[in-house]
Amino acid sequence: MSSFSNTSTNQPADPYTEKNKEEPSLKEKVEDLLHFVEKCKFCMMTTQTANSDLLASRCMALAAKEGNGLDLLFHTNTESGKTDDLSTHPSINLAFLTPAGEWASVSGYASVETDRKLVEKYYSPGLKAWIGDLGDGKHDGGPQDPRIGIIRVKASTAQYAISRRTVVGSVVEIAKGVVTGEVPQVNKLRHLSEDEVKQWKAQ
Repeated sequence: MSSFSNTSTNQPADPYTEKNKEEPSLKEKVEDLLHFVEKCKFCMMTTQTANSDLLASRCMALAAKEGNGLDLLFHTNTESGKTDDLSTHPSINLAFLTPAGEWASVSGYASVETDRKLVEKYYSPGLKAWIGDLGDGKHDGGPQDPRIGIIRVKASTAQYAISRRTVVGSVVEIAKGVVTGEVPQVNKLRHLSEDEVKQWKAQ
């Protein structure tokens, strides 16, 4: 696999990653990721559009977690464009972000599920405002409305950066870096491989 480089140096060319990356236990990595995802709740869901190789992102709210925490579930209107995208290209990315600059990126594969028991299990009355009531006694935005489905994202890999310092501490470290040229150690930068995700789900 080819890689891109625009320089030559005997030192790490990406010192931020070198200084901030961590490799704690699998349990700590997954639990910190899941806590962060739960805290954010909202993410940008990116799919490949059904009729091209372009990407589209939409803001989504996490509805639930299954699969030992690494199956992320979202409500959807089955008649929306994202379900067309996923029926053609099931690969997906979820991007979570906080105002403080912490972030998580989860990549995997998605399916659109319409089993009524699953929909009822995670149904929220607030969905009615988004789905709408068509006034025909069937498409009413309730748990039996056939338009309400679940997008299940099965994580394959994930990477994230969460703060290791307070906001003030991070600002101080960054300010020092501007003066000295030394990269600040402000985040816990972590990666979950496909093998690690499989190992976690098998527990």
